[in-house]
Amino acid sequence: MFSRIAAAICLCLVVAACSGYRQPPSAFHDVLTKPYRLDSSDTLRVIVFGQRDLNNTYTVDQAGYISMPLIGSVPARGMTARELEGAITTRLKNGFLRDPDVSVEVATYRPIFVMGEVANSGQYPYVAGMTAQNAIATAGGFTPRGQQSSVDITRQINGEVMSGRVPITDPVRPGDTIYVRERFF
Repeated sequence: MFSRIAAAICLCLVVAACSGYRQPPSAFHDVLTKPYRLDSSDTLRVIVFGQRDLNNTYTVDQAGYISMPLIGSVPARGMTARELEGAITTRLKNGFLRDPDVSVEVATYRPIFVMGEVANSGQYPYVAGMTAQNAIATAGGFTPRGQQSSVDITRQINGEVMSGRVPITDPVRPGDTIYVRERFF
């Protein structure tokens, strides 16, 4: 009788432990193979060849715009660097420059956030090619209670916030929030 009760309790614990699993939607990993989309806090290097006064570093503001001399605010959120080049070129052609040649590149990506069972939770700079494991190392590593095989990542894709549990070897994107769960044993 006692062994059946113990087995039932163990089964309940296993089911409870597994109930928090959230497999990421397919779009969660599909975004990793698509061109990078700009968002707030990205810093961009804009070069207009032959126009020294327009060459500068611009930060995408909370509303998703960059503000440039002559043409004012230009929407950047959700665009790729190439799409933003085209938008700036079109605005400059509209009464300012005859044939502008514009180049846009990301100077600094928006930060990532590492939370949970890590030594130093907080905001950290994103580095191209970063994995969840690299992000955790940047945050001082796991605490003794940290779950070391997988993490929960929250990411915004096309304006929609998505979360999923992934192995620590999965790549992260700028703006991601990485959460290290507590292990049970």
